[in-house]
Amino acid sequence: EDCGRCVCALCPALGPHRGHRARLLPHAVRHKQELMALCLKDLEERKEQEASNTRSVEQAANDLKAHAIMSKRQLSDKVTELQLLLREEESLAKNFIDEKTRQALEAHDQQLESCREKVAALETFSHRIRQIQQQSDPVQLLEKYTEIEKEMQEPRRLLEQWHPIPLSFEHILNHYKHFVTVLQSILQKPLEARLKEDVFSSLNATAKKEPGTVLKTMSPVDRLLFLKHARSPTWDYDSLHPRLKLSDDRLVVSCNWRRIFYPCGPQRFNKLWQVLSRDAFFSGSHYWEVDLLHAGAGWWIGAAYPSIGRKGDSETCRLGWNRASWCLKKFDFEYWAFHKGERIPILIEDDPDRIGIFLDYEAGILSFYSVTDGMAHLHTFCCKFTEPVYPALRLWEGSIGICKLT
Repeated sequence: EDCGRCVCALCPALGPHRGHRARLLPHAVRHKQELMALCLKDLEERKEQEASNTRSVEQAANDLKAHAIMSKRQLSDKVTELQLLLREEESLAKNFIDEKTRQALEAHDQQLESCREKVAALETFSHRIRQIQQQSDPVQLLEKYTEIEKEMQEPRRLLEQWHPIPLSFEHILNHYKHFVTVLQSILQKPLEARLKEDVFSSLNATAKKEPGTVLKTMSPVDRLLFLKHARSPTWDYDSLHPRLKLSDDRLVVSCNWRRIFYPCGPQRFNKLWQVLSRDAFFSGSHYWEVDLLHAGAGWWIGAAYPSIGRKGDSETCRLGWNRASWCLKKFDFEYWAFHKGERIPILIEDDPDRIGIFLDYEAGILSFYSVTDGMAHLHTFCCKFTEPVYPALRLWEGSIGICKLT
């Protein structure tokens, strides 16, 4: 058996194959037949698996679904970028109005101050004239009058020189009215008609691909657009689970394998290793980043309403398992987006060390981006927020920190 050769009965005992393992011929044949049968069974299974993999219709359908999901994510990404650009444009226009108003008001203030000084001078001069007018000595009255005769003509010339500085912002309003009109005229056309007329769309290489091809390339959003809305929320001590602990600056949450005896308040999670932030967002746009370098194999990051359950480990308390919370979850090598217990798989090639979270309260958008991968879009939740939104996390091991952006 060791040499893989057929030998006589004496060789394993006395001959050159002494000490080698040997089988009787019928046993060896039966053993080899069993091995070949197993091999044939394995080959048959592999053939069936390969045949299954070649079912083109099923594969095309799966690819199409994946492509649709990816396209909608990219669309959400672009709409978010457009909203950020419009917010930035609004801020620039308002700052322009504020600056021009400031300059005009400074000029008005200078004019007012000058007018007040002249009024005071005129009052002083009027008082002098009255004193001379009431002079009982005719000679002194005429002498005093001669002294001020030239000055009495000057006030008329001064009063005729001042006019307000005109300022109007009508041209700014007209500029944006025209912008809205052009945009409305574009959007009035059906989407399919616009896509046919779109030169850039027709030249795009992806338009020539087979339907259902999964696109892996994405145009990342400029991080600077988000940093204009940067926040550095800190974690709430009163909601912290007893197996978690906070850093001194309240930015980092770490697992503690010994239970810490915190006061038992109504806001504290008592079963799930979760915590909410102290900062609530109930309007506007906000962006924060989460450091996951030391987070371990399992974590949940996202946001929640203050109405999320705190006591027990039911679905009303679990981050992402109810209407009051949204999260991105990692466990081992899998990533999921969770809300109301519904999970959506997220395809991530490299584990991100830092994830950015963007909230637009009025637009109802909560988006996740991989800062490590050049702001690649991971997932966007769309909903109508009805309560203040708090950054939230759940931890399995290690630590998670809020990045200091402000």
